Amino acid sequence: MTTDPPAVTVGIDFGTLSGRALVVAVEDGTELGSAVHEYTHGVVDRELPCGVPLPPDWALQIPQDWRDVLRLAVPRALADAAVAPEQVVGVATDFTACTVLPATWDGTPLCELPQYGNRPHAYPKLWRHHAAQPEADLIVESAQRTGQPWLARYGGRISSEWQYAKALQVLREDPDAYAAADRWIEAADWIVWQLTGAESRNPCTAGYKGVHQDGRYPHEAFLAGLHPGFTGLTAKLEHPLTPLGAPAGRLTARAAEVTGLREGTVVATGNVDAHVTSAAAQALDPGRMLAIMGTSTCHILNSDVLAEVPGMCGVVRDGVVPGLWGYEAGQSGVGDILAWAVRSTVPEEYTVEARRRGIGVHELLTERASAQPVGGHGLLALDWHSGNRSVLVDHHLSGLVLGLTLDTRPEDVYRALAEATAFGTRTIVDAFEAAGVPVTDFTAAGGLLKNRFLMQVYSDVLNRPVHVLASAQGPALGAAIHAAVAAGAHPDIRTASAAMGRRQENAYTPDPARAAAYDRLHAEYRALHDHFGRGGNDVMHRLRALRSAALSSPPKL
Repeated sequence: MTTDPPAVTVGIDFGTLSGRALVVAVEDGTELGSAVHEYTHGVVDRELPCGVPLPPDWALQIPQDWRDVLRLAVPRALADAAVAPEQVVGVATDFTACTVLPATWDGTPLCELPQYGNRPHAYPKLWRHHAAQPEADLIVESAQRTGQPWLARYGGRISSEWQYAKALQVLREDPDAYAAADRWIEAADWIVWQLTGAESRNPCTAGYKGVHQDGRYPHEAFLAGLHPGFTGLTAKLEHPLTPLGAPAGRLTARAAEVTGLREGTVVATGNVDAHVTSAAAQALDPGRMLAIMGTSTCHILNSDVLAEVPGMCGVVRDGVVPGLWGYEAGQSGVGDILAWAVRSTVPEEYTVEARRRGIGVHELLTERASAQPVGGHGLLALDWHSGNRSVLVDHHLSGLVLGLTLDTRPEDVYRALAEATAFGTRTIVDAFEAAGVPVTDFTAAGGLLKNRFLMQVYSDVLNRPVHVLASAQGPALGAAIHAAVAAGAHPDIRTASAAMGRRQENAYTPDPARAAAYDRLHAEYRALHDHFGRGGNDVMHRLRALRSAALSSPPKL
């Protein structure tokens, strides 16, 4: 008697610096094999591949890097899992967001046309492209003045990271490129187009990044008030939305050849890396906040309550799971800030010691920092090195470390920055609860889970247990769960999450004495946060303006 080989799905996660493919058993979520491909170009933030320099606050990517994930990572993951293409019943992808690109009617990225290869605005704008802050400010001011009802769904602010601000920047600075773009499309949808040969759009990026609420985008009269030529944006965006967990199409012969999968394999609708991770972490029920912690942090919370939460990145009906309001908040820098501390504050003697002991500098700093009592370094920091996403939604804010003395050591700064990121998360949790949206528990996912010191700080600062996603590949696992639903292996996302998801309960619990000490420090953080972030002193904006002016002027000999 022979038995059929187990059915599997493939989740493909496109991150900031790399993409990964994960092969998962649909029955119980067992991870059978994976592969990672590092992008050749990474983040393009200084100059284009052809040498054209970029201004400050730009962050672009190269579409071929994403195709290479399909070409290289997927076949390697299948080989690692030792599964045949016939076992794969579905494929799903997730992407950073808002990562958005201009394209022609057939999906060709504008930057791949010879006449646009040297034009920065023809390239995909990565989520952390923050040069559209003036456009975001203009959108918010106009929306407030004209009483746009959708603004409250985004906490009263529109981010420079999102579709409309980035598109308006293209129109204002390179109108020819804007006019040449037939489609303005999230990378999450573009990559599905590459797999299925047909354009599709997903409700997650449309709702959270594209200001699509109650079945429509902002009306044409509002767009005309921003710029006479902006009324055409809706035509570049508009397309029927395919529900999350539903099939967007099937793998074309060309895509099958590239990936090593079968032609006709079901492809699920696209999704955002953070939002799809909720299924992997079994954090779909109301009140279960999920923090996906990496270079930045994205907070996802489902609720049966619709409320106006100041500074949120959006609330979308069915945005994460059908039947609930999905809220998103976030911090623009977390892992990036700790990496900056290692890169910028560590003397050679620390590097030498770490090398002698066979550990990394991060490990050395966390070891020394964890030995300190709360408040022992005498520092307080603001975690705004990449601006503030929530609750201030201002990417022209900057970082700050207060209390430096000649006795301050690198581990002091490192710990203060780690604590600041935890204070930022607590500020977000407090904003939800103050608005009447309960946060009943807190789950963490992402690459920073490996920093146990950091996770304990979060538990102490939040004064609540921290559960963790029991997988190192949260977005890819979440995508694989959505693929199983699209393929019909599970009836819905909740059922698939229960069967295939992974969560370790109470991985970290708060220490009462440390939690009480952090209460006092957090009060100081909030005072500093409100002073520099809410108009008490706009020095950070003035410094940024001086920097931009200095960098745009030729040096004088």
